[in-house]
Amino acid sequence: MTEEPKPKLLVVELWGLGDLVIATPFLQAAVRKYAVTVLAKPFARDLQARFWPEVEVAPFIAPWTAFLRKYRLLTWPWGEIFGLRRLAAKRFDIGLSARWGDPRDHLLLWGLRVKKRLGFPRLQSQIFLTDPQLRPPAISHRYEYWRVLGGALGIELPPQQKIPVPPLHGGQLLVHSGAGQPVRVWPLEHYRNLVNRLRQLGHSVRIACDPDQRDFWREAAEPDIIAPRTVTELLALMDQSAVFIGNDSGPAHLAALCGVPTFTLFGPQVPEWFAPLHPTGEWLEGKPCPYKPCSDYCRFPVACCMTNLPEEEVWSRLEGFLKRNRIEP
Repeated sequence: MTEEPKPKLLVVELWGLGDLVIATPFLQAAVRKYAVTVLAKPFARDLQARFWPEVEVAPFIAPWTAFLRKYRLLTWPWGEIFGLRRLAAKRFDIGLSARWGDPRDHLLLWGLRVKKRLGFPRLQSQIFLTDPQLRPPAISHRYEYWRVLGGALGIELPPQQKIPVPPLHGGQLLVHSGAGQPVRVWPLEHYRNLVNRLRQLGHSVRIACDPDQRDFWREAAEPDIIAPRTVTELLALMDQSAVFIGNDSGPAHLAALCGVPTFTLFGPQVPEWFAPLHPTGEWLEGKPCPYKPCSDYCRFPVACCMTNLPEEEVWSRLEGFLKRNRIEP
């Protein structure tokens, strides 16, 4: 007796690495009931290989996800955009987006002729959805949006603090000084002093950074600096690490997914929305600013929320974090 084919589910998550990592528990659970395709940036293939091999990846870089000059329509890759019509031929039974109030996602689901379309409407975007969902309370973590969508499809996801994490294998402290945007970066001089203090206590510390930060660390006489360029390279680092120390960034979320406890410094974003999903992870919020959250479009020459965060305050919280996670030199 042949088994009935699973309904076809299209998941739209076109933004950053952290966003796709937050979607991972949903994707891992959804494949039990659905034939899942995720429309995402090409780095999704690196996550697919390790975390959700049964999910099909449709790679696409949406021009509206650029940080600057996102609506210069003449520069958009129209050939690739029209090429998405190939997905319509798959005749998806269900499609969804967990991004609150993004009419672009909702229009895309409608344009791909997905039969049942779920999302969180805003600006009248419910006209593109067949099953608009009520958003969680405003202060909820982004993961809660995936839980709501899961519930609508009969997929039960664990609460945020009960998401299972894999066991640790590494023993080094990983300090990652980079982030997707400069306003999220705690000053590099502070990171250098933090690393020195950790090493003076006898900790083994590995430093990773963004490519444009490499010169700073070389001038600081850091002998073994690494600037990962792919998710696969980041995963290799996580497998060697006992904790992750760094900014609000995609690598922080990836560390949590790999089972590495995270100590995250937040600047312009709201930690309650985007904290990495590790049950023992901790975060420290940057200093107050009347414009937070500013979605990284800072109104000041430097991001005061990060630059005004003193070393001693970070060190005090970090010491407690290491003790609570039983990280000894």
